[in-house]
Amino acid sequence: MTLPFRDINVQAASDSYIFTSPSSPNAPALTIDRPTGDIRLSDASLLAGKRVARVSSIAGILGVVRLRLDKYIIVITKAQPVGRLRGHMVYKVVATEFLPLRERQIHDHDEDKFLNLLRGFIKSGPMYFSYSLDVTNTSQRQAQHDLSTPLWQRADDRFFWNRFLQSDLINFRTKGGRGSPAPQPGIDPYILPVIFGMFEIHSTTFKGTPITIALITRRSRHRAGTRYFSRGIDAEGHASNYNETEQIVVLNDRGSGLGGFTGSGDMQSGKLGGSDGKEMQVLSYVQTRGSVPVYWAEVNNLKYTPTIQLKSTEAAFPAAKAHFDEQIRLYGDNYLVNLVNQKGRETRVKLAYEQMVDRLVSSPKERVQSDALTDEKFHTIETSTKPQTSFDRLHYIYFDFHAETKGLQMHRAQLLIDRMHEALIAQQYFRAVDSPASQVNGGRLEVRNLQTSVVRTNCMDCLDRTNVVQSMLARWTLDRMFIDLGLMARGSQFKDEDPAFEFMFRNMWADNADIVSNSYAGTGAMKTDLTRTGKRTKAGALADANIAVTRYCKNNFFDGPRQDAFDLFLGVYQPGAANIGSQLVFVDRRPVLIQAIPYLAAFSLFFVFVGMWTPRLPDSAVWPMRLFIIFWTAVAAWSLTFIISNGMLYVNWPKLVPRPWAVEGYHETITKVVRKDKILGPLVAKHERGLSTARYINAEEGKKRIE
Repeated sequence: MTLPFRDINVQAASDSYIFTSPSSPNAPALTIDRPTGDIRLSDASLLAGKRVARVSSIAGILGVVRLRLDKYIIVITKAQPVGRLRGHMVYKVVATEFLPLRERQIHDHDEDKFLNLLRGFIKSGPMYFSYSLDVTNTSQRQAQHDLSTPLWQRADDRFFWNRFLQSDLINFRTKGGRGSPAPQPGIDPYILPVIFGMFEIHSTTFKGTPITIALITRRSRHRAGTRYFSRGIDAEGHASNYNETEQIVVLNDRGSGLGGFTGSGDMQSGKLGGSDGKEMQVLSYVQTRGSVPVYWAEVNNLKYTPTIQLKSTEAAFPAAKAHFDEQIRLYGDNYLVNLVNQKGRETRVKLAYEQMVDRLVSSPKERVQSDALTDEKFHTIETSTKPQTSFDRLHYIYFDFHAETKGLQMHRAQLLIDRMHEALIAQQYFRAVDSPASQVNGGRLEVRNLQTSVVRTNCMDCLDRTNVVQSMLARWTLDRMFIDLGLMARGSQFKDEDPAFEFMFRNMWADNADIVSNSYAGTGAMKTDLTRTGKRTKAGALADANIAVTRYCKNNFFDGPRQDAFDLFLGVYQPGAANIGSQLVFVDRRPVLIQAIPYLAAFSLFFVFVGMWTPRLPDSAVWPMRLFIIFWTAVAAWSLTFIISNGMLYVNWPKLVPRPWAVEGYHETITKVVRKDKILGPLVAKHERGLSTARYINAEEGKKRIE
């Protein structure tokens, strides 16, 4: 079994960076040459006397990234222990450092911006790893893997968050490098998989029985991004905001908690101790969430509700087919719980989803159930015959969440769980034991039960409504687990059996909701008062209003750079591979007059404020000041009206990978301004005719030559 090194020393020399593991002195040293970036493995003992500038200890190598002018090795300098799961310690990335391959002599605006984006993204992004536990895979998938293969090769590609950054090391592993054109297994311990999402472990008790409960949310690296800049699916079938959430319960866990030494015997073994001869039981329940799998987008225009763009289901059919083909292959039957509104602007998205399921399922049969609150309380689509294709394993369930829970009646969401009761019983959950026999079998868990299907939940954002439903499904399943373990009597609920455990469970799921929401929308989740307290309150509704306003501001004015950071970290945009002449990618290329309007509005409001509050001499005339205030009020009103009516020009769009709808909307709005605005139109048209990207590039290159 090849596991990542948990202790690495990095030696910085003028011609290379050398990585070694003090606890594995016989392991080869990883050398990355400067400034070429060539990778090779060397005998660590031969490098002992090499002169180096400094030596530092790191927790692992996050990866290598090539920007416009240089390559950088990103190393994890500080990792915080989160807790132990099945005896394996899990860590959170706390601090990193960028090691440049060459000393840059000139200042470059784009290079500095790239570095700032990456540093900010890594600092704010919740990333987790383990030296001995495959955190990218569910317990059920881990039980099916060959534990003799290196940890990174077992990783689920969807959740291997730093997969792009590890490309140089992985390519060297599979193909070799200069002077050694063959696979290089010696580099395996230097490749460390990291996930992005949530990892919370609690060593607690339930009715006096010690248990470990963990909640893990893994965010997919495919089509990742921010709320309004990443919707629907792409041509490969990857859904936006796709997350896999796993709730794990461990009975008789090994060495749970944070105390004690993580290794046993040698530092490369990740397990701690035993469980006093008791059989360790592992129970796991998995859910997924992801954007509605059609081609759609919400176009920001500074209005509170963005405009929805939706392409035909025929165009998106191959992508949706690829998406659900993967989902069925990985999870079995898929129960597609759709929580969007049946009325208003969300209707088009709902209908498109239903049309897509109708096309995928052979002989679809639809059932609609209504009640006093809504005409479409439930809407289900399933095959009416015996399954003929794999897509007949799709089971669509629409639930009008907002209509049913209107007026703080959140308890009515339980109707969905009741409706799915038979499916949840048939679905089951994963259960396995770690016994002496499993140790003989290479440490692989002995499987006793498998989860045979998955619930895929979505609303418009896959955040607030989705969080509520997923926590309710997890609660229902946890009740079942405790009953099967003999910890509760049949028909009991753990919320009535152990109030302290109930409090911990609620807060754990509320934390999960906030973390998933922060990474996508930039704020905590709504409706967490329900998750934390079990009741919808007026204070929670006011907190949701505050979150809604914050989301509006962040999604319109701050999410462009956040999306750029996603695209840069995940390799969607690669500065080193960009076309020649791609300098100044962050320059604001709007006409100067368009850029000046917000400043004009701010100055106008300032002058109005000054005019209203400046003391007037007793014998001075009144009208000059009144005219001053009226004039600047009119200018402010015109400026604000222009900004609101041409909102596409003032949204902070991503600059590295422009969204097609954003480019189209920008040009349409500019054309409208040029044609219709009598004040700015002629001036903007003159600016557009004289605008030359080459002028900017040549000027910048000249400045660098001077430096």
